[in-house]
Amino acid sequence: MKYLSVLIITLIFTLSCCGMQKSIKVSTNEIEKTEIPLPPKPPKKSANFKELMHKRWHTILQNHVSDDGNVDYKAIKNDKAEFDIYIDYLSDNQPNETWSKNEKLAYWINAYNALTIDLILRNYPTKSIKDIKDPWDQRLWKFGDTWQNLNDIEHKILRNMDEPRIHFAIVCASVSCPKLQNTAFTAVNLDAQLTKVTKEFLADTSKNELSKDNIKISKIFKWFKKDFETNGSLIDFLNQYADVTISESAKKSYTDYNWGLND
Repeated sequence: MKYLSVLIITLIFTLSCCGMQKSIKVSTNEIEKTEIPLPPKPPKKSANFKELMHKRWHTILQNHVSDDGNVDYKAIKNDKAEFDIYIDYLSDNQPNETWSKNEKLAYWINAYNALTIDLILRNYPTKSIKDIKDPWDQRLWKFGDTWQNLNDIEHKILRNMDEPRIHFAIVCASVSCPKLQNTAFTAVNLDAQLTKVTKEFLADTSKNELSKDNIKISKIFKWFKKDFETNGSLIDFLNQYADVTISESAKKSYTDYNWGLND
């Protein structure tokens, strides 16, 4: 009987230990299951982010640029946070080899116009962009590893894309420039937008006076003459977008350029 009691006690002790081990094992598994989770992956860019990125710019233009192209620089300066966010977004999302030509053009046209406004805001109030020292050569904006200026964007990037109509889309913050559009340029609408701004500029009699035998045109056509002659003569280019048909032998002169601020 004594030995039986000892055996029973031993069995109870053994089973208890096994139970404890099982409990401990379960507890360990529980701990393993509650490890600190990995941080979430950064969100992927949407397929149409190239179009969406300019929505903020579109809103700024709608709020602060009139239908005539006059810019309320003071209002933009007083609400500069949204403007700065857009420029930061541009600098962080430069075009690469996967972008289409129209996507690149829309990006750099919008960038040029936004950076021109930023240049004015950095020196506001001013009566003219020409009152700023070296306005087109100042490297004020870092895009990736490159400090950009307006001259490089215009002459080394945009003009090298063989699209002469860009000259009526980019704006130098001056009265005689093409007017700043109060809509952002987008790749999907770019061809129609460039046609519109070109026709609009040629139809503006304060900048161009066109008739069959006489034309008095903006100095833009003098400064960038070769850009407009890549597929024919300057007259050929004008006749694509003018309301009148100009003779190839028409007399040509240039209008005075007003560098006053476009406000």
